[in-house]
Amino acid sequence: MKITRLAQTFAFALLLALAPTALAQESTSTQTATTSVASGQKMKLKGVVTRRDADTFTVQADGGGLTTVLLTDRTSVKTKGGFFGGGTNYATTNLLRGLRVEVEGRGDSSGQLVAEKVRFGDKDLRVAQSIEARVDPVESRVGTAEGRIGTVEQNAQRMSGQLDELAAVSNAARGGAVAALETAESAVAGVNATNERISALDDFTAQQSLNVSFKHRSAVLTPDAKLQLDEMVKQTTNARGYMLEVSGYAYDFRAKESNRRLSQQRADAVVRYLAENHRIPLRRIVTPFGYGNTVEPIADNTTREGRAENRRAEVRLLVNKGLTGSAPMMNEGKVSTATP
Repeated sequence: MKITRLAQTFAFALLLALAPTALAQESTSTQTATTSVASGQKMKLKGVVTRRDADTFTVQADGGGLTTVLLTDRTSVKTKGGFFGGGTNYATTNLLRGLRVEVEGRGDSSGQLVAEKVRFGDKDLRVAQSIEARVDPVESRVGTAEGRIGTVEQNAQRMSGQLDELAAVSNAARGGAVAALETAESAVAGVNATNERISALDDFTAQQSLNVSFKHRSAVLTPDAKLQLDEMVKQTTNARGYMLEVSGYAYDFRAKESNRRLSQQRADAVVRYLAENHRIPLRRIVTPFGYGNTVEPIADNTTREGRAENRRAEVRLLVNKGLTGSAPMMNEGKVSTATP
């Protein structure tokens, strides 16, 4: 009975943790109306990105309505301002939840706004990147935990039934008392091991790390770099609960902002290659970030070889410990023949 109460307590705590998110989503869905854009209608929209999909994202306008925005190959994604008002070009992968944007485009036949221009501020992008890096892995883990909580509760109830059966056997047979005690301890250890695996759902370990090199002042992947990425992708074929963390770097040879921008372009180049050539889902990729020359270099910048190593993008394969660990097993030799 203690095992059943343990599983029920765990389930109740998890439901309490998820309740605010569920209530907030239900409240938003009932109070916020979806705006449909007439076909061919030109529209300018300002608001915050609340949802991000592969080719679309949803914007909650300053007026309160929700509008679905469709991205195409002709969509211009840039920051506002910059030298002569030009701004900086960004990949569509940088359109994250929580980012404040300005969108211009025309409606299509399905009521979506086909984006021609998307503009945002540098500070807004950094804030959205910080939020996404923390929220996306947590959401993924919570979704996995929801799917597994039912199985864990059933296992705990089955173990509880086994303990009751073993108690009856020990009362009927004098020599069964020792075997029942050992089985009970094994069952408790199994539940504890299951709880430890669930607790480890937010614990990732780096299984592999890859440094992709770039040419001088370039953010274009070389053939060798593509081969390296191809080999790493093979490691994810049968992997469960994995994430890819992509970071860009540049050595100190120009202004700090120029280095940061170049390193971001290198990280985006890696993400684009993984998504377009290997169909890696974006939910598996941690928001790419360019560190410029703000991080300690891995090699000496005073030598040609050292600078070549520092012109890189680092790709780390992170594996979830809670999903990859082996399932706990009971000692079958001590279980009654009436127990499945």
